[in-house]
Amino acid sequence: MKYPHTFRSKMPKVETTIFTVMSALAQEHGALNLSQGFPEFDGGERLRKAVNQAMKSGHNHYAPMAGHMPLREAISEKMEDLYSAKYDPEKEITITAGGTEAISSALTAMIREGDEVILFAPAYDCYAPIIELNGGKPVFVELNPGDYSIDWEKVKRVMNYRTRMIIINTPHNPTGSILNAQDIERLAKLLKGTEILVLSDEVYEHILFEGYEHQSVARFPDLAERSFLVYSLGKTYHNTGWRLGYCLAPENLMEEFRKVHQYSVFTCNTPMQHAFTEMISDSSTYSELGAFYQEKRDLFRESIKGSKFKALPCAGTYFQLLDYSKITDESDLEFAKRLTREFKLASIPISVFYPNSIDNKVLRFCFAKESDTLRRAAEILNTVGK
Repeated sequence: MKYPHTFRSKMPKVETTIFTVMSALAQEHGALNLSQGFPEFDGGERLRKAVNQAMKSGHNHYAPMAGHMPLREAISEKMEDLYSAKYDPEKEITITAGGTEAISSALTAMIREGDEVILFAPAYDCYAPIIELNGGKPVFVELNPGDYSIDWEKVKRVMNYRTRMIIINTPHNPTGSILNAQDIERLAKLLKGTEILVLSDEVYEHILFEGYEHQSVARFPDLAERSFLVYSLGKTYHNTGWRLGYCLAPENLMEEFRKVHQYSVFTCNTPMQHAFTEMISDSSTYSELGAFYQEKRDLFRESIKGSKFKALPCAGTYFQLLDYSKITDESDLEFAKRLTREFKLASIPISVFYPNSIDNKVLRFCFAKESDTLRRAAEILNTVGK
């Protein structure tokens, strides 16, 4: 087909996401897919029945723009129970089409031409393109190699009058690192007396290991008053394809957020909101999530001890980084592709999360899989390089 008109792309540097590329390659070669971050299991019979009952009860039309009020009330109670934080369900909580829509709406509402947003690399890949689409400039601070911790002095050095926002992500995708209370307190101290906002991506809030406690920004009142907090129901309840999450922010910020949200999606899936109200009101549906995934992480790590891969620290999320520097000098992208084609195991190369494609010979593997899948993956990894 011939196109009679020419146009200039608004996102000329953006290509197909690496998750799509690697999942397609996995499908093409019949490989185990430990690349894209989705669970191999579903949300369970209770949730399915709750959705079905909501549909049968006639809850199939538009929910309020900000979301089903009983769900927002349940979220408000959860935030108070977990983090001693009070959020008004009427004015400070909005149900979103997944965490990505929440991130996009917050950035679109706040970022103007020339604004700078501080990100930590390796950074989840949706942040920078949305910033740039809104005329902003991503400013990257590299996490410390090895433990992927933040050097707050580096952050201080890049802050200036153009800095509009800082995005933090804990537990962190793709590295599995977490921020502790001292990190959040340091951030609060850095921002005191400024008008810099915070976007806190906390979609893996319940997936922490070794007894670590999630340090939500909501725990820190001085920081919470300038912050958007983003959460994912899909990550918590093993149904990423349902695309439901929520955003919390003080009333003045949420008012601007909703101006974007209402013209992006307006509202989200109604019967599923009804079903999640029942689930989120019962803390037992998420309180054991950390232990559940720690068992899977430990199985995966234990099963590859005979390999030439080195497992890096993983304190949260359902992603494990493996260093392959003892196996090959190939770039992480090329090695990830070869691993998929020749060994039938798909992963994600970490260099794609850096603005300058830093290659530390590290791949990311998702362990939100059945035990048999993890054992099969480990068997493959144990043969690579031998």
